[in-house]
Amino acid sequence: MPSPSQLAQLHAAVTARRETLIGFLRELCAIPSMESQIGPVGERVAAEMRALGFADVRFDVMGNILGRMGHGPTVIVYDSHLDTVGIGDPNAWQWDPFEGKIEDGVLYARGACDEKGSTPGMIYGIALGVELGLIDPDRFTMYYFGNMEEWCDGIAPNSFVEVDPKIRPDFVVIGEPTCMQVYRGHKGRLELKITARGKSAHAASNHLGDNAIYKLLPIIQAISTLEPELGDHPFLGHGKITVSDMHVKTPSLNAVPDEATIFIDRRMTFGETKAMVVAQLEALIPAEQRDSIVIEELFYDEPSYTGFVFPVDKYFPAWAIEEEHPLVQAGLHAREAIGLPAAPAGKWNFSTNGIYWAGKAGIPSIGFGPGDEVTAHTTNDSVSLDEVVQATAFYALLPALL
Repeated sequence: MPSPSQLAQLHAAVTARRETLIGFLRELCAIPSMESQIGPVGERVAAEMRALGFADVRFDVMGNILGRMGHGPTVIVYDSHLDTVGIGDPNAWQWDPFEGKIEDGVLYARGACDEKGSTPGMIYGIALGVELGLIDPDRFTMYYFGNMEEWCDGIAPNSFVEVDPKIRPDFVVIGEPTCMQVYRGHKGRLELKITARGKSAHAASNHLGDNAIYKLLPIIQAISTLEPELGDHPFLGHGKITVSDMHVKTPSLNAVPDEATIFIDRRMTFGETKAMVVAQLEALIPAEQRDSIVIEELFYDEPSYTGFVFPVDKYFPAWAIEEEHPLVQAGLHAREAIGLPAAPAGKWNFSTNGIYWAGKAGIPSIGFGPGDEVTAHTTNDSVSLDEVVQATAFYALLPALL
């Protein structure tokens, strides 16, 4: 544990940079980065890292931004995604979603919570940790990795490890909002679609057709009551399933649709497998209709804004590391060292890049970030500025406790 004088130095250094951290965050939120278009906000992040003395500051082939401090054998990645969801109906906002507003110590803006709120603290935390001797550059290699995540969880870290820069870290800290708790896992997800094919006919002679929508109605109803049969886990919780979208193909508004597709978001807990999930859905299809109704797993192969394509299945495994793991314990001790009350590690309700770091690659990962995930993707997207500042001390201190 760092000495009391080191902790006092850290507190003073972070406090002295309060307005800098807040100003930096407001600049990040003011730069739109929807639809994974993170180029401009990545440039702003790159400028800040260069000013602080980061090395190897650059965009990767996908268009994510990264920078490094230190050259030691233990590699730690601080991961925050810089893209956001859209703003939806502009009239639903009571303030400009990019300019935002500060009220009662809270910044309200698109991306303030999900997830630009952790970026200033991560970048300044690394820089201050090195400056104050809390992060030994001969022991650690620290990366800040600002990436795109909203449209396909885990695709950016997957590319980080396997394509560019081809670095497999020893530990990862994910900056998604955690209410300043240490999180150590979350449920996984499988995205699927069920397509029914029918026969078109004029609506005036609908008895000659086979309505594809009607074929899906019993399946939709069955899905709506399926959750009690899904898996459960004492830490990760119960599986979830939602019909999240529907597409219909029809020759006209005066015709019987000959194709209909529903899209399914299936949250998977420990003990559930892809095969189990598919089998549960197949059981909902009447035997006499299995030649005209098919289930398919979704696949992501959309190019990034740089034109880079990294094709992946839209399967995101559940993950958790043990409370006793050294990374979790370091996080819990770091929380207490910066003045937060003792608390056990928790979990996210939504999914994060942890589905690749820990779920697929098996790299020990934790989450820690300012903000409450319940405001994510809403017109109340917001973060406590005190938390933004205090999180900086956590990020600076964590490596010293490993």
